[in-house]
Formats: sequence, C-alpha cells, structure tokens
Amino acid sequence: MLLIKSKVFRYGFIVSLVGFLFGFDTVVISGVNLPVKSLWQTSDWFHGAFIISMSLWGTVIGALLGGYPTEKFGRKVTLIWVGIMFTLSALGASLAHDACFFSFFRFLGGLSAGVASIAAPTYISEISNPKNRGRLGMLFQFNIVFGILVAYLSNYLLASVSGWNDWRLMLGIEVVPAILFSCLVLNIPQSPRWLIVSKHDLKEASKILKSISSESEADYITETARKEPDRKPDKIALFSGKYNKVLKLSFLIAFFNQFSGISFVLFYAPEILEKGGFGTSDSLFSSILIGLVNLVFTLVGIYFIDKVGRKQLMYIGSIGYVISLSMIAYGFYVSSPAIFKLIFLLLFIASHAVGQGAVVWVFMAEIFPTKIRSFGQAWGSSILNVCAALIALFGSVLINSISPWKVFTFFALLMVLQLLFTHFMMPETKGVSLEELESKLIKP
Repeated sequence: MLLIKSKVFRYGFIVSLVGFLFGFDTVVISGVNLPVKSLWQTSDWFHGAFIISMSLWGTVIGALLGGYPTEKFGRKVTLIWVGIMFTLSALGASLAHDACFFSFFRFLGGLSAGVASIAAPTYISEISNPKNRGRLGMLFQFNIVFGILVAYLSNYLLASVSGWNDWRLMLGIEVVPAILFSCLVLNIPQSPRWLIVSKHDLKEASKILKSISSESEADYITETARKEPDRKPDKIALFSGKYNKVLKLSFLIAFFNQFSGISFVLFYAPEILEKGGFGTSDSLFSSILIGLVNLVFTLVGIYFIDKVGRKQLMYIGSIGYVISLSMIAYGFYVSSPAIFKLIFLLLFIASHAVGQGAVVWVFMAEIFPTKIRSFGQAWGSSILNVCAALIALFGSVLINSISPWKVFTFFALLMVLQLLFTHFMMPETKGVSLEELESKLIKP
C-alpha cells in the first residue's frame, strides 16, 4: 500500500511541476513590465494589450484548444510538448529584439500554460482516489504559487545584476525548469481512465490501475468501463443540455476566481504598492512577501481540502476576500499609511490561497465525467483565463486612470456574490469517487 501511495504521489508531483512553469511564466512579467515599457516606449494601451496580456490571450487559446491534444494524444504526450513549448517561449522572449517578437514568444508561453491547465489537473484527478484527490489536485496549484514566489524572488535578485539586460535574465532563467520538467514527464504512465475511454485498452489500463490503487478499486473502474463500451469523448455533447449544471458551476467558479482581483494584484503588485506609498525597491521586496504568503496559505489549503472539504474553504476564502478588499479600498480612499494597505493586501492573498486558489482546479477537474473531462476542463479554464486576460488588458489603464479605491470596491462587491454562490449552488465533492459524482451531477 505504501508503494502504491508513493507511486501516485510521484506521478502526481511530476505532472504538477508544470504548474511551476505556469506560475513563473505568468508572473515574471511583473518585473519585466516597467523596463520593457521604457525600452520600447510603448503606450499604456499597447503595453496592456501586448506586453502584459498577450501571454494570457495565449493561455485562453491554449485552454480552448487543449482538450483536443489531451484527448487525441493523451495527457502524457501533451504534457511533454507543453514542456518543450515553455522552453522555446523562455528562450525566444529573453532574446527578443522588439516588442512584436517579445509578444509572440510570450503568447507561446501562454499557449503552453493554457494546455497545461487542461492536461495536468485532468491527469492528476484520474490517477487519484477519493481520499487523496483534493491534496494531489492541489499540487498543481501549489506549484503555480511556488512558481509565482520564485518569479518575484528571481526578479528582485536579478534586478541588481549588472553587465546585461536584467529583464532578459529574468525571462531566460525559466529554460532550466522547463527542460527539467520535459525530461521528468517522460517517466510517468498514461492515464488509465484515458486508456479505457479513448483507447479501449482495458488490459494496459488495468495494469496501471493495479500499480497505483487497490485491486478492488481497479476492478471497480474497469468493470464500470466494460458496462459502457461505447463511451467516446465528444465536445459537441458538452453543450447538449445534459451537462448544463456542471457547465454553470465551472463557469461561475472560474469567473469569480478572476474577478476577485487576484490577477490584477499579482500582475501589477509593484505598481499598486508604489501607489500605496512604497518606494520602487520596497515594492519589489513587498511583492516577495505576497508570493510567500500565497505559498504558506496554499499549504494550509492542501492540508485542509480533504479534511473540511471544498465548500468550507470557499466560505472562509469568500469572507476573507470581502473583508480584505473592503479595507484595501478604504485604505486608498483615506490615504492610510502604506503598511495598512500591505497588511490587508496580504490578507487578500491568504484568503485567495485558502479558498479559490485551493479549490478551483480540483473542483473543475472533479465535476465533469471522464468521457468529456478534458473538454469540460477546457471550458472552465478558458473562462478563467479570458477573465484574467481582460483584467490584464485593462489593468494598465485602470491603475493609471481610476482611483484604486473604486477598483477594489468593485472586486469586494463581486466577492459578496461569490459567497452567495458558495452557499446556494456549490456542491461538496470531498470523498466522492469520480464515477459517483457523475451520477449525482449529470442528468441521465
């Protein structure tokens, strides 16, 4: 049994490392932001639309299209190509000689992240059992957060390097973990549930299942597959009406995830902190505190997600959101000291890490049936990333033309709606097998 647990953890951890690349690649732009804007003299609109948000539009396209390679070639092969694409993106962006080339390679990195957001949570959910699915699923989120922290730390340390363009080092260093991930993912097996549903290879799937789960659980999954031999992945069926409930749930949790303001804070942290009263170097260092708090409270979420459940964490996070965002808005409104705003900004990050950050990827990977899981994951992930891209697109303009207190008040009001969503609509998925969830959430 210990050997089984170690194998599941090892495979899940290797796959979750793509989250590190996702987080690092997404947030490294916060340190590159101002130097690149100064170098190429871009306008606020161009800067927001291309330099900042191009990566996120790539993530949107990757999320929309990621279901196809994930189903056709399998989760493993797709993740190998994701690692290669991240490597090319980091190299290209760090060597770019103008804004257009820079934006293209940032788009490629975003495309990689979008596909990763489909393939990785899908794979992890399919090799897990009901007791550990939450914790294993959160490894992806943990690595996103860890990547964010390392990006902030790397930007801060490399900002003092002389003799070459600092921002090129900030981007280029991502090549190292990207190559490492590409090599490690070669050693994981295919998803057994994908082998059953897409390849009808019960023999190989059963062999893998018995190596990573109990014999009774393996037999239950393969027997369920035998009873439904004609189950084929079908993206069109996703919108047939049968899956309206899970489509609505994934849409709302993804929408609220981004309209909490999390991407606005992560992408524009140094500028927000400068407007809050910190100097430039202090704002970069405070960004590291944001990343550190994010990491610590993500670990708290990992510990509790399979103990108290997804819904309870969303309650805690939603209440924390409303309090922290309201106080940040108040702090900007009355021009309170910088430390006051930083304290509640850190509370906001902690609330996100324990609530939405802990739950969103796990929940979206759980609620869709196996035969359309990658397409359902693509739906939820694309909604999340469209919202993130819109916030990044308009963030540069918002931060320079609208009073910060109005922006944070808007986010606080939306989080009241998230609290209502959690109470009235969100089901608890803790401790329930994927097959049981399908029977509860999907119309016959």
